[in-house]
Amino acid sequence: MTERIYGKTKKGTPVTEEMIASFVEEAERGYEPGQLSTKRRGRGRPPLGDAAKTVGSVRLDPSLRAEAARRAEHDGVTVSEIVRRALKEYLRSA
Repeated sequence: MTERIYGKTKKGTPVTEEMIASFVEEAERGYEPGQLSTKRRGRGRPPLGDAAKTVGSVRLDPSLRAEAARRAEHDGVTVSEIVRRALKEYLRSA
């Protein structure tokens, strides 16, 4: 029987039941003041770059949306990233 994986860490290490048990034991022992990171990440999604971003809508016919979703899955990115890449390429070639 294969070991169940519950996701991956930031470094790509699979999170296993043993890791979770270790985290639980550590948390149950408690932490000293200041031991946990005090660095706060802001509210909302992390930035995509240096400048603030805006949100916009794009209407796509179902076949184009499906094609974009297939490409996004193949590339391991979101459909939004596919749209950003396509728009950048289009604007560069104009």
